[in-house]
Amino acid sequence: MPQTVLITGCSSGLGRATALDFARKGWNVVATMRQPDGNSDFAGLDNVLVTELDVEDEGSIQGAIDAGIGCFGAIDALINNAGFGLFGLFESTPVEKIQQQFEVNVFGAMATIRAILPHFRFAKAGIIVNITSGAGVFGLPALSLYCASKFALEGFSEALSYELASLGIKVKIIEPGGVLSTSFGKRSGDEAAGNNSLPDYAAFMAHTATLFDNMRSGPMGTEEQVTECIYTAVTDGTNQLRYVATDDIMPLIHARRETSETEYMALMRSFFAG
Repeated sequence: MPQTVLITGCSSGLGRATALDFARKGWNVVATMRQPDGNSDFAGLDNVLVTELDVEDEGSIQGAIDAGIGCFGAIDALINNAGFGLFGLFESTPVEKIQQQFEVNVFGAMATIRAILPHFRFAKAGIIVNITSGAGVFGLPALSLYCASKFALEGFSEALSYELASLGIKVKIIEPGGVLSTSFGKRSGDEAAGNNSLPDYAAFMAHTATLFDNMRSGPMGTEEQVTECIYTAVTDGTNQLRYVATDDIMPLIHARRETSETEYMALMRSFFAG
């Protein structure tokens, strides 16, 4: 019997690409999104169920899980992909936007996991994949709130992995860098509107914008690299927790995890001192 994966945030970007990748490789896919009406990306694919799931609505989460089990008999893996990034100054970001950043990126992932766990516990098996970011490993200016949400998801995922291991349930973390082919950057830019209005930060923000532009002009990851990494994490049969999905962030990953705190902070401050 083919296995089944439920993926959040499939209307575009990495979620859409991951759903299509799993479907092509013979998996049943529950492709969820906030507004599935009119989405034709999965038309004609008999092994894909498109259904509504808003990670801020617990009723829709349970409804999507029930629909997936009803259609395919079971769900074997959950991929928490839904999320967005706030770009801008912390001081000028509205409180409601800060709350939404955590509601979607952290509490939304927690809600989907809590809803699927009874099904996984009954099966004594299951795989949970949480998409974090390089920004969940190292801090970046003007992304403080996005970093905070992804650092939180990293810590939660690691701690949860210990709790669930005794039940045969695995937790995996995928850490992508920048992927130009997705709409993530555009949404981050849209969310930044009005968040950079304090003149005292103007010189620093200009310097930071130049650094990010230079980073984007260099080699960056691709959707294919990330989807292949996700597929590997789900199917490799190991207990590996973290997977770095794209090579563009490897130098900073190395600096954070394999050098001293003094060396790491000196490197980062050399970039962002302005």
